[in-house]
Amino acid sequence: MIESPPRKLPLSRRTVLKAAATAAAGIDPALRAAVWAQGSDKPEKEEVRIGFIPLTDCASVVMASVLGIDKKYGVKIVPSKEASWAGVRDKLVSGELDFAHVLYGLVYGVHLGVGGPKKDMAVLMTLNQNGQAITLSKKLADKGAVDGASLARLMATDKREYVFAQTFPTGTHAMWLYYWLAAHGINPLKDAKAIVVPPPQMVANMRVGNMDGFCVGEPWNQRAIMDGIGITAITTQDIWKDHPEKVLGTTGDFVKKYPNTARAVTAAVLEAGKWIDAGLQNKAKMAETIADKAYVNTSVDAINQRILGRYVNGLGKSWDDPNHMKFYNDGAATFPYLSDGMWFLTQHKRWGLLKEHPDYLKVATEINRLDVYRQAAAATKTPLPASPMRSSTLLGGLAWDGKDPGKYADAFKVRA
Repeated sequence: MIESPPRKLPLSRRTVLKAAATAAAGIDPALRAAVWAQGSDKPEKEEVRIGFIPLTDCASVVMASVLGIDKKYGVKIVPSKEASWAGVRDKLVSGELDFAHVLYGLVYGVHLGVGGPKKDMAVLMTLNQNGQAITLSKKLADKGAVDGASLARLMATDKREYVFAQTFPTGTHAMWLYYWLAAHGINPLKDAKAIVVPPPQMVANMRVGNMDGFCVGEPWNQRAIMDGIGITAITTQDIWKDHPEKVLGTTGDFVKKYPNTARAVTAAVLEAGKWIDAGLQNKAKMAETIADKAYVNTSVDAINQRILGRYVNGLGKSWDDPNHMKFYNDGAATFPYLSDGMWFLTQHKRWGLLKEHPDYLKVATEINRLDVYRQAAAATKTPLPASPMRSSTLLGGLAWDGKDPGKYADAFKVRA
């Protein structure tokens, strides 16, 4: 009589995952990621559209696609060039875009129904730190306005309507511009006129005299200098060293419906950011790639200096800035700190975009998906900070640590 083989008991999903993790520990990271992408964590949606605006800081999204890093995590990223941040917002909300390279404050504004439709949103990671600037027109510079203090003096003596452009009402550039003007005693809502202009149109609008200054991401500040129409008054890292900038954003519904896809895309973009920051050769290749017409559509030399921290201000001054645009920075540039999101809420309250103080920490916890980020960080071997909160001292000496956001928001003398 032949004995039947012992019956195999069904294994629990947890047991299988634990065994797979143990087995994968000694496997090459690239192979492990491929196994991960094809196993029980296989992305539910394998092709995704990620919107981007033509700016240097779209680079990690673009390079994740161009280098094929996305395939390693079981997804195909299709970068989608967009014309304006309002367009990005509308396409994210409607589902025409799955994800976007997007302004931090835009995501928060949509979540709270400020400046557009209200929809639950998600920040999966920060795409970069630093690397924006405030440009003043050459005409203003010729009259002596080359920084905040001299601009304030000129505006006090040469009375007229001064126009400054930002890129979206709740966005980062609006907040940097308003913060800087206010630090020099200029109320951006009372003493000047603020207008919204899409990033790629900033230089053309300054050329024809539509504004006195603007705040935007690179390469458009450098482009204004190269074209002889503007000067750099301040970089945003001199307002807030290692400030958060763009994020990888999506809707709350997308993360709920496609959690594996959200994790896989975050991991791919995270790894692309790590690749960019890995060396000069990679940054040079990135600059050549994104300068193409399909992406930023400018000359390589408008991009490849400031990403290395090599700055000129258009008035003969040059300097090396160690706090230039970072896409990884040992993981610090990518972690979606809760305190970062809360800071934008304090400024939305400061400038009257929010009428009442929100529950700052609750809103940040809802939007910033630390769970997704941590899983992507594990897949890419990205170190995690000790805390989801961090402290900083901004221009003017006011410290921010997220502990009392209401008090912080109300502490500013110049506000709406």
